[in-house]
Amino acid sequence: MKTYRCIVISVSLALFGMLVSCERFLDTKPDQKLVVPSTIQDLQGILDSYLRVNQYEPSAAEVSADNYYLTDADWDGLAREVYRRMYVWEKDNLFEAGTGEWSYCYDNVFRANTVLDNLDKIKLSTGEQEAFDNLKGQALALRARSFLKVAGVWAQAYDEKTADTDLGIPIRLNSDFNTISTRSTLRETYMQIISDLKASIPLLPVSQLHVLRTNKAAAYGLLARTYLFMGKYDEAGIYADSCLQLYDKLLDYNLLNKALAYPVNQFNEEVILSTRMLTPSSMGNTKAKIDPLLIQSYHAHDLRSSIFFKSNNNGTYGFKGGYEGAGSLFDGIATDEMFLIRAECAARSGQISEAMKDLNHLMVHRWDNAKLFVPYVADTKEKTVELVLLERRKELLMRGLRWMDIKRLNKKGADITLKRTVKGKEYSITPNDVRFALPIPNDVIALTGMKQNPR
Repeated sequence: MKTYRCIVISVSLALFGMLVSCERFLDTKPDQKLVVPSTIQDLQGILDSYLRVNQYEPSAAEVSADNYYLTDADWDGLAREVYRRMYVWEKDNLFEAGTGEWSYCYDNVFRANTVLDNLDKIKLSTGEQEAFDNLKGQALALRARSFLKVAGVWAQAYDEKTADTDLGIPIRLNSDFNTISTRSTLRETYMQIISDLKASIPLLPVSQLHVLRTNKAAAYGLLARTYLFMGKYDEAGIYADSCLQLYDKLLDYNLLNKALAYPVNQFNEEVILSTRMLTPSSMGNTKAKIDPLLIQSYHAHDLRSSIFFKSNNNGTYGFKGGYEGAGSLFDGIATDEMFLIRAECAARSGQISEAMKDLNHLMVHRWDNAKLFVPYVADTKEKTVELVLLERRKELLMRGLRWMDIKRLNKKGADITLKRTVKGKEYSITPNDVRFALPIPNDVIALTGMKQNPR
């Protein structure tokens, strides 16, 4: 390929004033004028910027969830005031002005739209149709994934009764940054996510060159996650099953070296799509202490307790079980999540044996081979759902999913209240509180004039 230079584009209303870094996007010309990408390879390069497309997922939901706690000293030592405010669920000023989690999400939306807007302008050579379809599918899936992340942080849980009036997110469907952004309804938000993912599936291949690119199974997985967040369990189960029909490998935790600092390798065989969250100082494994009640919930022969947690040698424990092979937190699509979604949806429809089959299949891969695993049993729908949700809690911690689980489950009456204590003062957030939709950054509101989330 020709030499491409990295530029920073100052984007106005459409991308909320964020700065967009576009690797390998613009051809270097003698007169330094900018031109649009002209080949399939140029456009693929926009989506292959791993640093921005796969590593800048928002972590605000995980910061806000109940998988961990901070000591007073940890809280005092946080690098930024916004992290201290987010930890105790303050109602405002949770994000600094300038680039940040909101802008990173819409950076990826911009990338996806840039590809989609330019695809039809490219003259295909013989044999390029498959690459064209693949690229379009990747772009649609990236846009949907980004919208879903934004909805998970900055919108309330989906409620069929109020979805036509609840505030959604800005849905940007082109790369023209002169278009003024407005908020959609929550129904429109989720319908766009679903539409993009469904459109991507027939275009995507079963396998890609790498799990950094979205394949067909990953798109099915994102659809399953979307429908689960909406509380539409029949559809979530169908798409989790579609994902697993294409790819269903699980790691045997007996083969992992629990003595390593990070026992689970990056790009391991459970990973279908690899993405990671930004990791703020509050989530560093030397600060974030895992809830002791959560640690106590693991059976003595459950290998996850030794794979996921490390002793801080002071009676507290940190997390080391992310699927990134390092301290970064994985939030991509993996088969363990799909088995749990399929199990939950089967349980909710009364298919107890099918739910327990999936759950026990997962647990066999988590159990110490030296100890006999006695399959879990349940005799009622309610007990089955409860058991699956408990294992979901224990399996998928620190993946950015718990915040949305709390929100969706509280919509169904789970009555989960979160509490934290800092310097003797207790903070809490009760079920369906307006603060479950985090405030949109103040500079975005000032620039666009869109409505802020109720506080």
